Amino acid sequence: MPGKGRSGHGAGRRRRAASGGGRSTGSAGGYQRKDAFYRRAKEEGYRSRAAYKLLEINERYHLIGRGARVLDLGCWPGGWLQVAVSLAGPTGTVVGVDLRETDPLSGAVILTGDVTDGAVIERLRAAAPGGAYDVVIADLSPQLSGVRFRDEARAAELNEIALSVAEALLQPGGSLLMKTFMSGETEGILRRARALFGAVRLTAVEATRKGSAEQYMIAREKRSLGLAQ
Repeated sequence: MPGKGRSGHGAGRRRRAASGGGRSTGSAGGYQRKDAFYRRAKEEGYRSRAAYKLLEINERYHLIGRGARVLDLGCWPGGWLQVAVSLAGPTGTVVGVDLRETDPLSGAVILTGDVTDGAVIERLRAAAPGGAYDVVIADLSPQLSGVRFRDEARAAELNEIALSVAEALLQPGGSLLMKTFMSGETEGILRRARALFGAVRLTAVEATRKGSAEQYMIAREKRSLGLAQ
């Protein structure tokens, strides 16, 4: 049942180095790549340690159930895809997209492309029964420059992209789970999410690395404006 990675988004300035599933920092005294979650993922067959983030969030909030139609934005290397396939079961539909080619995974449809491209959005729509999804998940991180204001702006841009995809492809009442980073951009992201969804909250997970500003936004009850067509 095993995991998560890189984004299906943004050429050029929107391109990110890795999603929440496997980035190392290289900072002195910082994150040790082979930490407990990394080792556990290897032992249990997950493609990334980020799989445990989705497992924890779903256990608490029950976003993905049997038969769900799930879209994974930034699916490389596939950790969140593995979890989504397991949770949705054989009657569900799991589709992943990333700029980077992702190894095939039984039970999932994987596309390579940029979701800021309308043609890719239409391919994703065509892959979903009924042309819409019940849940969009996005574990996206920007390629870090080390310049705080620039990195925060890039992270916020990825959030905006995920919200736009959710607006286009989620069915009414659907849910969005996406990674966000607490910054001066957060309130604007929350405002847009609250305009699109009836219930929005932030949560942290155990598998997040110490010192990270990472949080996960859980947005539920998609409103009936700007719906999937």
